[in-house]
This record gives sequence, C-alpha cells and structure tokens, in this order.
Amino acid sequence: MKKDAITRRQWCKLGAATLTSLSAPGLFVLSTPASAQAYPNRPIKMISPWTPGGGTDLVGRNLATAMSQILGQSIIYENKPGGGTVIGSDYVAKAAPDGYTLLLTTSAHSINSSLIKNLPYNTEKSFADVALICKGPNILVTRPDSPYKTVKDIIAAAKANPGKLTYGSSGNGSAVHLTAELFKLMAKVDITHVPYKGAGPAVNAALTGEVQFSSVAAPAASQFIKTGKLVGLAVTSAKRLPSLPEIPTVAESGFPGFEDYTWVGVFVPKATNEAIVEKMNADIQKILDDPSFKERLANIGFDAGGGSVLQFNQYLKKESLKWSKVVNEIGIPKQ
Repeated sequence: MKKDAITRRQWCKLGAATLTSLSAPGLFVLSTPASAQAYPNRPIKMISPWTPGGGTDLVGRNLATAMSQILGQSIIYENKPGGGTVIGSDYVAKAAPDGYTLLLTTSAHSINSSLIKNLPYNTEKSFADVALICKGPNILVTRPDSPYKTVKDIIAAAKANPGKLTYGSSGNGSAVHLTAELFKLMAKVDITHVPYKGAGPAVNAALTGEVQFSSVAAPAASQFIKTGKLVGLAVTSAKRLPSLPEIPTVAESGFPGFEDYTWVGVFVPKATNEAIVEKMNADIQKILDDPSFKERLANIGFDAGGGSVLQFNQYLKKESLKWSKVVNEIGIPKQ
C-alpha cells in the first residue's frame, strides 16, 4: 500500500513519460493501469451545465485553455444548461468513465439533492471529485438609476411593500438563490424570487430593470460594475473585494457574521480510474499555482482553489451538510 501511494505521487509529479524510464517498471504497471499510462491520447470534453456568459463560464473557458496546454490535447468546452444544472450533470454522470468527459460545475452540485426529489443521478455515487478550482463571493446588484442605493434601502422598501419587490438569480437551487433567501430570512422580509437560466440572464434582468436587483456570483457582474452599468449593493464575503473595494459586505450592511461563497469544481463519472483522477488533480494544481492564472481568476472576483482529491471531497461533504441545513431552515420544499 505504501509503495502504491509513493508511485501515485510520482505519477502526479513527474508524469507518465518520466515514470516509464524508472528502474521499477513492474511497480509502475501494477499501480497505474494501461488506460491511465496512455491518458490522455485524444480530445477531452468539458461540460458546463450553465449558460454562456456567467462567471462560471469565464472560469471554465480559461481552465479549458490551460488544461489543453498542459495535457497536450484539445479540450472541447460545451454548455449544456437547464434543470438547475441537472441536464449537464446527468450527461456527465452517464458518460463513459474514461477521463474524457469532465463536469465543470458550481455549488449547485452540493445543493440539488436537498431541493430536487427525483434527481436522475446520485450526487455522491455518480461522480468522482477531481479538484476545487476556485471560490468567490456573491453580490447583490442593481441599476445605477435604481432608487435602492444600499441594502437598507431594499429592506425598507420590502417591509413597506411585502412581496412586491423582485430579485433575479441564475436559477432555483443555485448558491446565489439560497444566499438571497438566507438574507431574506435574516432581514425578515418578503421579496419575490425570479429564477433565470444562468448568471448572464440574471445580470441582464438587473440591467434592464426587469427585477429590482439580482443575486449573482461576483465574477458575472464585476465588469458591469466597473464600467458603471450596474451598482453593487453588497458582497457576501467576510471582507470587501480588492477588485471592488467600494462595495460593502452584507455583514457591514447590518448582518454581522454573514458570509457565503460560490465555488467551481471539476468532476468525472464515478468509476473513472483513480490514477487518471489523481493525474488530473495534479495537472490542475499546476495551473492553479501559475501566478498568471491566479491573476485572471482574481480579475473576475475568484480566489484560486486547489488541494488534493481527498481535501476536495471533505470540503464537498461540509458544503452539502451546510446547504441541507439552510434549505430546511428556510423551508424550501423539494420540487
């Protein structure tokens, strides 16, 4: 067992080409099957269950480009939105477990089992966790000409007109949806939720005034805020964003201790060879350690993730438990 672990670390660090030349080929063959030795030898498909144009989409396309360079194979990036990420996720769950179909998704992955009665897959049993790519806060945004300039303005208007104010999100069950619902619970206000099919449409709803404000991942709105097309009311991080320092936190706006983030991660079908998963994790870690990639993530409001497969698995368990408690507390019925 000890030898197997050492070989796997060597595989991640040195790559298949280096290991082939080591003096213990028998050990290498035993710990990394032929399918893993040759991986990857053809293009890889990366599925995003979100619409184009949002923060997750920006992360996914940047990651796909970086992975194609480090793996030496094309990464075909494809959006398969719908069903609150269920359609794209199910596509990957039922794909061949050979490392050639990846799922790039968000916190919704840990939330859906608490919100949807009949998922066509089992979140824990259908996927193998690969890597945490990044985390970023959510943000409440509105139009510059909106009468609501602060979170307190929203609360006051909502209390004066229960149920009449509306807010948009990237979809039912998304992290940004539940973040806003938690905010409503703490503020004791009634604001109507309008779900959209992704961050792009939710941002557009705020831009056009279709809703009074939208709750979206910060990366999806940061450029609109910087160009003055949107105004940020509050961010959900513990501290203000260095890239948007003028926007207060929700905690600063009257809700001490409020803190929440949207994460982005990579998954593969459950039965995928462990050596392939470990190699993919190690290669992604190299990308996340690259200062230029970190800077690209920071520019759109995300902090680079990283860590081992086990660490990602432990993080996901905590996230699932957290959101399950939030859903129960808010009282959202399963659909």
